[in-house]
Amino acid sequence: MNPVRVVSGTALPLDRSDVDTDQIIPSDWLKRVERTGFGKGLFAEWRDDRDFVLNRPEHAGATILVAGPNFGTGSSREHAVWALMDYGFAAVISPRFGDIFRNNCTKSGLLPVQVDREVGRKLLEAVAADPSLEITIDVERLTVSAPAAGIEAPFPLDQFTQHRLLNGLDDIGLTMQHADEIAHHESTRPGWLPQVM
Repeated sequence: MNPVRVVSGTALPLDRSDVDTDQIIPSDWLKRVERTGFGKGLFAEWRDDRDFVLNRPEHAGATILVAGPNFGTGSSREHAVWALMDYGFAAVISPRFGDIFRNNCTKSGLLPVQVDREVGRKLLEAVAADPSLEITIDVERLTVSAPAAGIEAPFPLDQFTQHRLLNGLDDIGLTMQHADEIAHHESTRPGWLPQVM
């Protein structure tokens, strides 16, 4: 996983609440055996509507998704995070996230930015009014800002998760921080026990 320090770019406004993981990546897409290619299935059922926000050319290349409250509810499928990242999103801003979805985000490097409802509404309206609006999310300072719209707000992130993101540590990376200790432990095990190589 790459370090996540600052995410900056334009945003896509998804003004819908209670978006669940089946809407983010429909179950038909879960048959894939690779971890890539899910971006094509992102919001697949809604993309049939030509007016759906993801189909609008003015939002092409957006790296931040600004969503309504309660984003990522439903099943525990990691595919929802993979689809958002594969499409090109580096962060999702919402007043509330599903707990499992939020956890999956932080383990894969997708930044979940939880803001209060008023800030979320202001960001949605500002991005809808100006698709070229730049948003900057600073993981070290724990702030989200859109200076041209006069918006700046803090967002919560526990210290452990902040550390993981700033240093690009997924679960394997966290484990590898203890490689010397693991190697020492393995070197002291009797030869007849299984070995980790």
